[in-house]
Amino acid sequence: MQPLGRFTAVAVTALALAACAPMNVSSHVERSVDFTQYHTWDWGPADALPTGDPRLDNNPFFKDYLEGAFEKQLAARHFERVASGTPDLLFHYHANISQRFEVNGIDRSRGYCYDDCEPRVSAYEEGTLVVDAVDARTHRVVWRGWAQTDVNGVIDNQDHLASTINEAVTKMMARFPNTL
Repeated sequence: MQPLGRFTAVAVTALALAACAPMNVSSHVERSVDFTQYHTWDWGPADALPTGDPRLDNNPFFKDYLEGAFEKQLAARHFERVASGTPDLLFHYHANISQRFEVNGIDRSRGYCYDDCEPRVSAYEEGTLVVDAVDARTHRVVWRGWAQTDVNGVIDNQDHLASTINEAVTKMMARFPNTL
């Protein structure tokens, strides 16, 4: 295979795999907590840590998309946001963008080697979103949800950014304990 053709094939394969990359979502629940006691919420203090990427740090839409998605999910769960007084829960989030590398090894003995049998290296940007629900009275984290996914091409496209945030928040909140 010609070097340019090989590069093109690798680039197309990497893009296709990145587009199909699953979003990893998980959560942790403090088991001893009765979540039916929580009915109100508000945002906790803003995170002082940068995201690691000025495209998010300087993007006012990122904050609006993220907070709007959470507000919608909490309203659907019958939580009321309080404007004054002490809420039951304070929500706090942190986002981070990191450069990641993935090496796809070649296994000749298993038949995964087709041409030159060289390992392939893919570079991509991984976005991580962590959200904490803190009991406002005890100041203890009672739930933490997180999502990680490939964000290549997401940050610079506002529609794709909003869609990715909505997907992450929806999947995280599906893991939030039932409070009804």
